[in-house]
Amino acid sequence: MFHQPTSHQPSSSPTRVLTLADYGWDSERERSFTLSRAAGLVPGRVVRAERGLCDVVAETGPVRAAVVPGGGDRLTPCTGDWVAVRPGTEASSATVVEVLERRTAVVRSTASRDSQGQVLAANVDTVAVTVSLAGPLRHGRIERMLALAWKSGAMPVVVLTKADRSADAASAAAEVAAVAPGVEVLITSAATGEGLDVLDAVLSGTVVLLGPSGAGKSTLGNRLLGEDRLATGAVRDGDGKGRHTTAWRELLPLPHGGVLLDTPGLRGVGLHDADEGLDQAFAEITELAQGCRFADCAHATEPGCAVLAAVEDGLLTRRRLDSYHRLQRENTHAASRTDARLRAELERPKKQGARLRRAIKQSPNFKA
Repeated sequence: MFHQPTSHQPSSSPTRVLTLADYGWDSERERSFTLSRAAGLVPGRVVRAERGLCDVVAETGPVRAAVVPGGGDRLTPCTGDWVAVRPGTEASSATVVEVLERRTAVVRSTASRDSQGQVLAANVDTVAVTVSLAGPLRHGRIERMLALAWKSGAMPVVVLTKADRSADAASAAAEVAAVAPGVEVLITSAATGEGLDVLDAVLSGTVVLLGPSGAGKSTLGNRLLGEDRLATGAVRDGDGKGRHTTAWRELLPLPHGGVLLDTPGLRGVGLHDADEGLDQAFAEITELAQGCRFADCAHATEPGCAVLAAVEDGLLTRRRLDSYHRLQRENTHAASRTDARLRAELERPKKQGARLRRAIKQSPNFKA
């Protein structure tokens, strides 16, 4: 156990004893750690990760632990990970020996062609997708974030921020709810306190705030923490974008239980192996597809397509279907980076087209 001032008490007040349970350690993880304890290792949770080093909260207190390079995913800690730590001695520093199995993980694709995906947050219970009401709503971005959230295995919640700057927050919430089936949509304002009690009741366990710079994540996080722990910045009037005031991902205990994982604003979120996430983010399309004539219907031009029929009948918007197709293509392309067979299937139409064009040009009847 170790001591840390609670976020709602002044520094002169008595400190509250924090344990690993405050950070999410439970009996199931304790049972699975039996052999590691016998080997002299101790459990801990990564509150901040850097290249080659990470800050860990362990039973004995905060630990600055080194990470052995070249260990692959088994030794690549991310904020939120539970790890096995070999305690330091007079002759050596503390070392992360292993990253324990992740129950959930928020993973995005990266620009690298050999990428296996970048873990943004590990062992998350609630993903709060933050959307600012101070500017126009971007449906495609919300759908993309929700697909990422659903894929993680955590429970997504859409948090509409800056309601005090919206002309009609209720209408905006209804608009967002239409593109977020099965997800609770909450209206909040850190400036006025609107909706924060409800939000505090909805969020549980380890909570990660996801959204672009300027969405109000850090301001919202400070209200949840009860003090200004997270840096905030102004948003440009011209395009509503903000600066990255959060420079790294960090895990912080909440005063009423659970922990908050603050993240830098996300400029781009590429999907990675997000088939299940897309099915849930576009649940109405997934349900409609059950009525298609063909099991492998692409909902493009096929006869007997129940999804296209819903668009014709006004039950599904064309924009919503186009967004679904766009994200599906992106997800498939990302998967092809590491799947040679899938990559070959995607390139086959291009090669067939190239062969056809060459054949036409070589034809004796061809005229340039």
